[in-house]
Amino acid sequence: MSDYGDFARFYDKFTKNVDYPARARYFDAIIQKYNPNAQLLLDLACGTGSLSFELEPFGYDIVAVDNSYEMLSVAMEKREMLESEVLFLCQEMSDLDLFGTIDATVCALDSINHILDEDELMDVFKKVSLFSNKGAVFVFDVNTVYKHKEVLADNCFVYETEETFCAWRNALDKDGVTVDISLDFFDKTENDGLYCRYNSDFSEKAYDIEYLKDMLSQTGFEVKAVFDEDSFLPIRRDSERAIIVAIKK
Repeated sequence: MSDYGDFARFYDKFTKNVDYPARARYFDAIIQKYNPNAQLLLDLACGTGSLSFELEPFGYDIVAVDNSYEMLSVAMEKREMLESEVLFLCQEMSDLDLFGTIDATVCALDSINHILDEDELMDVFKKVSLFSNKGAVFVFDVNTVYKHKEVLADNCFVYETEETFCAWRNALDKDGVTVDISLDFFDKTENDGLYCRYNSDFSEKAYDIEYLKDMLSQTGFEVKAVFDEDSFLPIRRDSERAIIVAIKK
């Protein structure tokens, strides 16, 4: 799993490019298409809760789960400020344990790619299935094999805000689908000209779409659609992110 300890304090700064309101509208449209009576929603691997808070006004009762205490600490601060009723739980995805069953699950921002072990991924799908009502929607996004090989690969990226500088370094493993990621953050201190350095290392693995569909089928889901990122168009050979929509049988 990911090491998000130091990353948590910078996560919202460096995901400002994510249009959470638009993504919430998109996920809601998918849920309403396949299960218009959905009420109780699980936000799996919720991070700092940004998507959960955007989905809440659509009328869902939301349970949000993440394995990072640091991420959830930020989420709880935002929850108090927004006077939200989202329930946050600190759990591993593969050890999901809810109080009852749910009508929809969303898992966003390539969280599935952080699961490197195929048996663990199967356990995640089994757990989501176990706590899903019949007809429940399971929608998640994944980075594609194309993105890992051609975009992330062995490349480096630089991001900068007024207070923080981030150096992002990738290394593509010999398997051709796993990328080891190292993030170095340089955060400006109150002392003029001085920065404090933080590091976060983790890996992501890309899975073949047909493999994911087969795994979902084995765990009680029927895949209804595979879309290109944030659209209702079919994925292409060079799609960087796929949206998978499955229904509990």
